[in-house]
Amino acid sequence: MAALRAEHRLTVLLEVAGLARSTFFYHQARAGRPDVHAELKTAITAAFQAGRRRGHRVVHQDLRKAGWRVAKKTVLRLMRELNLACPIRRRRRFSSYRGTTGEVADNVLNRQFTASAPNEKWVTDVTEFRINDRKVYFSPVMDLFDRQIIAYSVGTSPNLELTTSSLRDALGTLKAGQTPLVHSDQGFQYQHRSWRTLLAAAGATQSMSRKGNCLDNAVIESFFGHVKEELFHHTRYLTVEAFTTALKDYITWFNTTRGHTHCQGLSPVQYRAQTLAA
Repeated sequence: MAALRAEHRLTVLLEVAGLARSTFFYHQARAGRPDVHAELKTAITAAFQAGRRRGHRVVHQDLRKAGWRVAKKTVLRLMRELNLACPIRRRRRFSSYRGTTGEVADNVLNRQFTASAPNEKWVTDVTEFRINDRKVYFSPVMDLFDRQIIAYSVGTSPNLELTTSSLRDALGTLKAGQTPLVHSDQGFQYQHRSWRTLLAAAGATQSMSRKGNCLDNAVIESFFGHVKEELFHHTRYLTVEAFTTALKDYITWFNTTRGHTHCQGLSPVQYRAQTLAA
């Protein structure tokens, strides 16, 4: 608008732009001033690029840990100015429900997604990825105490071995006396005798979501959303092997480096170590 003032009257320009006269002169006076947020914008950009598709909450946590005293809304506003956007996750769920093929357990977890100690409550599920013309299935077991992925398996078929192998690995991490509640949906793998046998042998309690209610297992569903947005949707994997290698690296990063609001901005491993040391 300032450039057009040589050819047009200011009153006309203000009327066309819908601006008040005071607003125009306010921004004109600010135009020559240095950007007071220049250093903060540099720190925000570095924090955003340090991770995988990071939103303003995670960026804000990193800035606070680095010593910045800044409001979350300020971080959001400046990220918008810098076009640093974390896209909304796409929803596409894999369903392993095939009706009642075995025994269905009660919803013992009942959306109580917090735990007071490690290995008290676990959640698990299966999701799928398409790699060219092949499907890859991912079965993690998450500890609700710190959202840590304590075991997982990957395969090209959503069969019984996929889920039981991740459960066996998770149960193998237990210490004497630890008997977790293990929650899943009503997928056929979790209704099967092999699953229930493993739980019974470990003294674990089985819990299942209500039929067709994904919110009963919302934490693991949220984790799948993060995996797909931060690892999968924006990268093309040419082979299953390349994807499984990237997935392994992602889980290591998720457990040891990625900050979580549930963990007060710490990674799951950091949160567990800090809590148990207190």
